Amino acid sequence: MTDFEISLNGERIATQASTLHALLLERGYDLKSAFACAINSGFVPRPQWPERSLQGGDRIDVVTPITGG
Repeated sequence: MTDFEISLNGERIATQASTLHALLLERGYDLKSAFACAINSGFVPRPQWPERSLQGGDRIDVVTPITGG
């Protein structure tokens, strides 16, 4: 598989990950942690991560909750 470019939290990166799940693993995210993902501004529910395919030019945002007041 060849690399393609996406944007992850505003940073352009090259990846071979074909799904959102694979990308998160590739980038070292702890999948048991609390965070949410969106692709091209559309929320992707956690159960869909393994089958949600990625394409060149996609914009992925990973959002973690912030605690405090």
